[in-house]
Amino acid sequence: MTATKSSTEKHVIFDDPRSKGVAQVYATAYLDSTAKLPNPVDAVEELRSFVDEAVNKNPLFAEILCSAMIGREDKIALVKRVFSGHCTDTLVDFLMVLAEHERLELLPQIAGLAEALWETRQGRVHVEVRSAHPLTEDALEKIRAGLVESLKINPILVPRVEPDLIGGLVIRVGDTVYDSSLRTQLKALETRLRERSLNEIQSGRDRFSHSAGN
Repeated sequence: MTATKSSTEKHVIFDDPRSKGVAQVYATAYLDSTAKLPNPVDAVEELRSFVDEAVNKNPLFAEILCSAMIGREDKIALVKRVFSGHCTDTLVDFLMVLAEHERLELLPQIAGLAEALWETRQGRVHVEVRSAHPLTEDALEKIRAGLVESLKINPILVPRVEPDLIGGLVIRVGDTVYDSSLRTQLKALETRLRERSLNEIQSGRDRFSHSAGN
């Protein structure tokens, strides 16, 4: 019963959007601590791999790291004993800081945010590319080149297939959407025709009213 309750609490903490702000602070601090390393990206990848291998694939071990039944000093000692020599000093030191501040449960969020922040600092932008059918590598490369030239960004394309689009593309860069799909074109045409009809009806009413007045 206790284990089930603890597991549920851990899951809630991981998914709690209120914890994102705290996780962002630690993700930024971790990334800043890697700035003087020869290859900072290696530290980002190591953190992601640690979460995948030590946390996501070992729920029992993750339970121990995040358990309220284990004291702060014991967690720090556990991290140092288990991971020293197996992980870089940068990661071990960071894990010990998280243990000291009882934030180990935020590791999945921190890893994801650190990865996103690294890409942002490198000028990389995730771009969602939706199409009615799967796009070829050649088509994706042309889209990427077009984005580089027109928007001056380093895009990371995320292709998605949506048969409802009928044809064309929908490209989302941040909050901006570039749409050339047939569905959108038809909807725009329908809107224009509706507006034209309303204008014609209104004009007819105006002419009728004018004639009746005379």
